[in-house]
Amino acid sequence: MTITSRGVGLLVGAGILLVAGFRFGYPELALLGTAAAIAVGCAAGNAAWRPRLDVTRVADPDRVGRGEPASMTLTVRNDARLRSANLIAEDRCGNRPVPVPLLRLRPGRDTTVGYPVPTSRRGVIAVGPLRVTGRDPLGLITVARSHGDTAQVWVHPRIHPLTSVPAGVARSMDGRIDRVPQGSITFDSLREYVVGDELRRVHWRTSARVGELMVKEQLDTSLPRIVVLLDNRAGAHPGRVDGVAETFESACEAAASVVVAARREELPVTLLLVADRDGSGEFLDRLAAADLVRGPQGTDGDPLRTATLRLRQERLGDTLVFLTGPGAAADLGYVGALRPAYPSVVAGVFGAGGQTPAGAAGLVVIDAADGAEFAAEWDGVRRW
Repeated sequence: MTITSRGVGLLVGAGILLVAGFRFGYPELALLGTAAAIAVGCAAGNAAWRPRLDVTRVADPDRVGRGEPASMTLTVRNDARLRSANLIAEDRCGNRPVPVPLLRLRPGRDTTVGYPVPTSRRGVIAVGPLRVTGRDPLGLITVARSHGDTAQVWVHPRIHPLTSVPAGVARSMDGRIDRVPQGSITFDSLREYVVGDELRRVHWRTSARVGELMVKEQLDTSLPRIVVLLDNRAGAHPGRVDGVAETFESACEAAASVVVAARREELPVTLLLVADRDGSGEFLDRLAAADLVRGPQGTDGDPLRTATLRLRQERLGDTLVFLTGPGAAADLGYVGALRPAYPSVVAGVFGAGGQTPAGAAGLVVIDAADGAEFAAEWDGVRRW
């Protein structure tokens, strides 16, 4: 509740009139002062009334790719039994106010407002709550209240189609990629047939080539195949345009493209952020909420060294895709040291200007300006 300058003036005037009227014996002044004080009191009572509003929001859709259309539908219902709502209201869509008309909203009636949600930038857009401002007829006191919950719209990174996906080192003997779900049975090796082996395990193509029965040895594995490591350190992406690091946006687009391509091929995939230990949540939602982190976050002061140490110890897969910016080109040595644990290591460096980073020996380095160029160069890699 806020008293306006008019209300302050009227309240001060009421006090002066009351003091002057009673001190000098002028009942007219005392009457005017009393009327002014009553007006301020009525304004305060009017402002104390809290409207009974039921606010609901529906996002269509609540998850959308960058640049794709999304809208929000807001419905406000007056649940009061007697009094109509005559208020000034606005909703919040990110940092943008959206006016909502609540003039002469009768009891039991509702009004609906629809407006587009900006999706030009990746991120999680908070919508709401509805802010209602009430004012008495004389404009002496204003009060602002919030109604309804806050909704979220997830703007995912733009996805660029990838026609090829690295298959790692475990390939099917039939010439196809092993589409091995987590914790299932996969091919390991071939051996000679012994009495008691199941005939359905015989690999007939190899048996025909070598002249004796060969059976497939299988093992149970729970290791993912592809690991995507996104560098979200602020130092790795030094360039800013209107407060946004375009190289980090491109890295997020590349990560989303690799994850979607792996899912399309039914390959297990893991997404990790360098400066983020929490690996839970849906992949695209995590990429939408990803942000740059300043300062050391690791136990030894360098989050990249901490992340690579974890990858070396846990060996989460056999193909590692590291995505970073120009500020971390000199750190590729940490990633290159993982080659004994990850036979295939891909480093995507954005905004490096075509310079070959130090420590890139033995790595597949993709130097790209944005996500679209990354996808084009990715499909041109022959090593897949």
